[in-house]
Amino acid sequence: MASNDPDREEEAAAAGEDEDTGAQVAPIVTLSEVAVTTGEEEEDALLDLKAKLYRFDKEGNQWKERGTGSVKLLKHRETGKVRLLMRQVKTLKICANHLVLPSVKIQEHAGNDKSCVWHASDFADGELKEEMFCIRFGSVENCKKFMETVEGIAESSEKNEEKESKDASDAAGLLDKLSVHESKTEKGPEEVPAAAVKADDETEK
Repeated sequence: MASNDPDREEEAAAAGEDEDTGAQVAPIVTLSEVAVTTGEEEEDALLDLKAKLYRFDKEGNQWKERGTGSVKLLKHRETGKVRLLMRQVKTLKICANHLVLPSVKIQEHAGNDKSCVWHASDFADGELKEEMFCIRFGSVENCKKFMETVEGIAESSEKNEEKESKDASDAAGLLDKLSVHESKTEKGPEEVPAAAVKADDETEK
């Protein structure tokens, strides 16, 4: 039954606040520190710029936004290969991830000198797909810097591929020239050991 006396209610509330039960509540879940790997540990950033990325939707015949974030050109320390990686700014979800190959041809987007377009075999969604991208930067300078860097990497990788194929063909030519000649030695009449001849003579006797 509820009390109608406000003074008693205040006293009861004050007593409840002052009362210390001495109970200690342990956390239900214990979180341990986990090392997070981004996949970029073995790479050096050649370029890191903020931009907005679009992907061309063939079915809808229109550009669709993939995300706003940081676009990076990362060079692997061992292989020397360069890939383009872009993550969304808040979720860090990958919206572009592909190698910068000689086949990547980048060009300025018609009617907008802050944007550029290119084709690439992209792996952002977990499977290799041919995509057409458009990227827009905050300034003309950043767009030009991005285009020049990508073009330089594509040309460099093309020269490396030509050198590797030339070295491979040279090595193949050397292997063709090298042939193994079997030395043929004339065999004389087989010599029969003297002990065997003596043993035969004794058996005939």
